[in-house]
Amino acid sequence: MVKARNLRLGMMAAMGGLALLAGCGSSDRGNALLDAKAPCPRISIIADAADLTRFRPGGGRDLTAMELNASVSGFQAKCDYGRNGGLDVTITPSFLVERGPAFRGNAAQITYMVAIMQDDQPVAPPTTYGLQVEFAPNVSRAQGSDEINIRLPGNAQAAARRQVWLGFVLSQDELALNRARGPR
Repeated sequence: MVKARNLRLGMMAAMGGLALLAGCGSSDRGNALLDAKAPCPRISIIADAADLTRFRPGGGRDLTAMELNASVSGFQAKCDYGRNGGLDVTITPSFLVERGPAFRGNAAQITYMVAIMQDDQPVAPPTTYGLQVEFAPNVSRAQGSDEINIRLPGNAQAAARRQVWLGFVLSQDELALNRARGPR
């Protein structure tokens, strides 16, 4: 029994040593600079540009002429301090796209925009992005998402006071349709 007891004591000592070693090493916990959360600007979806209904050219505006119906279904955002000041903002917008009876093909191309505003004034012209959404065979709805990175210059607190707006790039007719039917 002496051997078993010595083996048990040896294992306990080894486990204790591992526990002590686990406590060693670098940990960023407690470092106020590394643990700090960067402020994020207010990010919103433009109500008038949250939906896109596209009709076949020359086909009228009824259901049989609808090619696709899409909506900005939400977004995720993450902000971090920029290396040389400012904020690095990562936005992942998500979209729900439904193909209509007049749609041909298995992929839809949608175009959306991101506008940066300061006190209700544009900071720069909106940036447009394209996204291709693939439909599975015999499925009329698909979801798509994208990831965009934006650098907001200036000090972080000033950059966080800006607003970021998301929405579809619409024709005048598509915008008029959204305004006529109201938010959905």
